[in-house]
Amino acid sequence: MPSTTSDQYRETEAGERYARAAFDLAQDTGVLDVVHGDVANLKALLIASGELRTFVGSQVYKSDVKLKGLLAVATAKKGAGLTLSPLTEKILGVLAANGRLGDLFPFINAFNALYAAHKGIVSAEVTSAVALSDVQLEDLKKTLAKTLGHSADISTTVDPAILGGLKVRVGSRLFDASLKTKLDSLKFALKRA
Repeated sequence: MPSTTSDQYRETEAGERYARAAFDLAQDTGVLDVVHGDVANLKALLIASGELRTFVGSQVYKSDVKLKGLLAVATAKKGAGLTLSPLTEKILGVLAANGRLGDLFPFINAFNALYAAHKGIVSAEVTSAVALSDVQLEDLKKTLAKTLGHSADISTTVDPAILGGLKVRVGSRLFDASLKTKLDSLKFALKRA
């Protein structure tokens, strides 16, 4: 049966509830930074592997099988393997036991949002015409930290259509310094003249 919008909303809501519980537990036990690192590594692992994302989100496999597969891939990754903290493994076990491994991405996103809010980190989405170098990213982080008064967690995308410059979205604010926007503004001004 295809999922409806309300089913998807409940799944996202469930991911957020589990993230809040995991965040509170990690904070209470003093391992918040460790669990955040684990969550970041799991997200990178899922982003890198479409097959793993499909497997974890599949309704065909039982939750315990999906958990074993996810943990096996995680430990086999990066040579010696990705070592997850006992609390992170317990959190994944609870998600699996409750049939919520399909909510792993909403869980990860909600956990990261809670962590960022706790640490005073803002998220910024940066779009550029070409991939930014590490030096450019560091300069951009420093500039955003100075401008916003908070550290910035930057996610980047490449869109050759903007021709040059950058688009930076922080929350609902968009700073558009792209060449395409400037050319469009000039074209509009010339049409009006």
